[in-house]
Amino acid sequence: MSILYPQNEMLESRERMVLNLYLVTSLVLFLVMMVLGLLMRLAQGAWMDMSPTLFYQVMTAHGAGMVGTAALASSAVMWFFLRKYVPLKTSIFLANYVLFMIGAVLLLVAIFIGKFAGAWTFLYPLPVQSLGVWSVGSAVLFMVGFLIIGVGFLLFYLDAMRGVIRVYGNLGRGLGLQWLFSGTVDPDHPKTVVASTMVIIVNSLGILGGAVVIVMSLINAYDPEIALNALFAKNLIYFFGHVFINITIYMAVIGVYELLPRYTGRRWGMSRPFLWAWAASTLMVMIVYPHHLLMDFAMPRWMAVTGQVISYTSGLPVFTVTAYGALTNIHRSRMRWRIPAMLLILSMFGWAAGIVPAIIDATISVNHVMHNTLWVPGHFHFYLLLGVLPMQFAFMYHLIGRDTDRSVSRSDRLGFWMYLSGGLAFVFMFLAGGHASVPRRWATHFPGWQVYDQVASLSAALVIVALSLFTVRICLGLMHTPSSAEPAPAGD
Repeated sequence: MSILYPQNEMLESRERMVLNLYLVTSLVLFLVMMVLGLLMRLAQGAWMDMSPTLFYQVMTAHGAGMVGTAALASSAVMWFFLRKYVPLKTSIFLANYVLFMIGAVLLLVAIFIGKFAGAWTFLYPLPVQSLGVWSVGSAVLFMVGFLIIGVGFLLFYLDAMRGVIRVYGNLGRGLGLQWLFSGTVDPDHPKTVVASTMVIIVNSLGILGGAVVIVMSLINAYDPEIALNALFAKNLIYFFGHVFINITIYMAVIGVYELLPRYTGRRWGMSRPFLWAWAASTLMVMIVYPHHLLMDFAMPRWMAVTGQVISYTSGLPVFTVTAYGALTNIHRSRMRWRIPAMLLILSMFGWAAGIVPAIIDATISVNHVMHNTLWVPGHFHFYLLLGVLPMQFAFMYHLIGRDTDRSVSRSDRLGFWMYLSGGLAFVFMFLAGGHASVPRRWATHFPGWQVYDQVASLSAALVIVALSLFTVRICLGLMHTPSSAEPAPAGD
């Protein structure tokens, strides 16, 4: 059984070139960022020497770089599938890439030459009060790099917004709001358009919030007499940061909607619960960020309560309809367990499991004890490493052609199981360390904590080897793959 889609996925040579730039760059940056993460764990585990100053530079580069790279790869997933339904400009897609690279270079210069080590959060007034560790110019360069990257993504979302409005009339109709309460839901309304519209709305506002606080911080850097309200600045930073990292999974999950039916041979139609889930998440993702500020006693109580309550539910609507839809799509299907399908199922597990420690930490009584421990990097590494990245890798394997879909090579199978086992061990060491109250963002760990770091280092090395196998396989495939990568029908 084969499935008909609205348009084929043929790419013109220019589109293929730009998409390959996104994918190859993302894979290389993932490897570099993972190596930086491994170096931090080795230093904490006393298996290598690293000065605290260098440690915090590496931590800043790893945090900002990994989130930015995840967004870059996920935007490639969204662009590739959304262009089937609405007109998108390849020039804007390329502009986003160019601005991302310019911003990334500025970040790296600020960190490793200017010695900026204030973490991705650049919390006011830390960037300009470093006690001489870095200069004001380095802090400014770092924030300008962020601003340029944000401009690139905003251009991408504005182009996508233009395309959705051109085809569907407005963003509400793209999101399917007209069917929430009445009417017959169009079963052919694309899930890709619904998810992309949510991303456009939420992350455009998130990026604008980040731009506001960056511009305010830049003004303060050169005129310290213009002081900012520290709590207001922190709210804007975490609104921007929380939205930006969460949107990476909402862009990447488009690949699940588009690819899974091709491996099961079953249609995955539109439904009213699906539309309700995405509409609810559009609001929830924007108001859940106060759970990052539960330890800030000056926060209004109603915002802290809202952050806790919404934290219990914000990830559930979209995940529930996606997981339920995926399971029913797979049930009794003639599923072809090829590497893209295996990665898609792994991503569902990573997304689900990663939510659990996040919900636990969002409980105020737990948050007061656990938030500044390794528990927090445990939860976000869980859903990034085992949720978001497998979605992106599945998409990349899909692109390298029909031939790779007919069998799983030994290197692919080995890479998959190494990635899964290494990733699980790595994130469990974070969670176990958090349970043991090991603090996060410490360059030096006491001997009693170092066993978590050492096991995590070995696990991280395993993940890096697995990712290296994926990278070689995908990059070689991208070099000679045709412009269409449609898999064989189920049962072939």
